[in-house]
Amino acid sequence: MPHSICENIKQIELEIGNTQLVVVSKYRSIAELEKVYECGHRHFGENRVQELVEKQGILPKDINWHAIGHLQSNKVKYIAPFVCLIHSIDSIKLLKVVDKEAKKNNRIIPFLFQLHIAAEETKFGLSSDELANILSSSELKELTNVQCKGVMGMATNTLDRKQVETEFKHLSKIYLKYKEENDWDTLSMGMSGDYTIATNHGSTMIRIGSKIFN
Repeated sequence: MPHSICENIKQIELEIGNTQLVVVSKYRSIAELEKVYECGHRHFGENRVQELVEKQGILPKDINWHAIGHLQSNKVKYIAPFVCLIHSIDSIKLLKVVDKEAKKNNRIIPFLFQLHIAAEETKFGLSSDELANILSSSELKELTNVQCKGVMGMATNTLDRKQVETEFKHLSKIYLKYKEENDWDTLSMGMSGDYTIATNHGSTMIRIGSKIFN
């Protein structure tokens, strides 16, 4: 007999200890998400802005909504009033738009820089050199309505655990390099297929969908 959503969440939380679980709501019905809410869970992650806005409008207002998918500049204004963390900042240009929209909403929006750590070219993200350039830039210092909390990355979609481990180690190393001087507290890595490897390498936040709902 398949486990219930609550049982799946409890099981994952037991495995990950203090790591923050973000339940990925992509393609999930309102009924399924209400079930997650009834289990006492309050951190939800959504890939698409349109779905994020629709679900936020329907579900209880004490949910912390994470924008976890690739974000287009022209969509930022829709999530700026309420988003609790943007995981996918991959350019200073995009960050400037977030800062502008945050200002309009009288907010400081927390975000993560997305790093490209996978072998797949299709995944988005900055290289470690690009991140270093942004962190040392005067442009970043001028942005007053955004706050960097750390970095996010997605490993290659592969059954080769060694490769995934290498990629997570690389991201963890980058996080630790900049953590102290930038007051970072979030290393977002790990999904349904690889979260145990991620938590073994210091992940403070994982994003899980299919393992909870299936």
